[in-house]
Amino acid sequence: MATTITWQKSSFSGGGDGANCVELSATQSTVRIRESDAPAAELTTTPACLAALIRGAKSAAFTHADG
Repeated sequence: MATTITWQKSSFSGGGDGANCVELSATQSTVRIRESDAPAAELTTTPACLAALIRGAKSAAFTHADG
């Protein structure tokens, strides 16, 4: 039995049906992320790992200055 995946477009992607969209599908244990113009390429992670990535990005933890 195939499971239907429901994708949600990021609110930061703007309106309309354009191809410049980040889409997300989530269950309690899995988060799938894809770019709408390349829907066959998906990243799969856990909610905890995605939350850690977002926290790091918001805190600029990934900023790298070449010196």
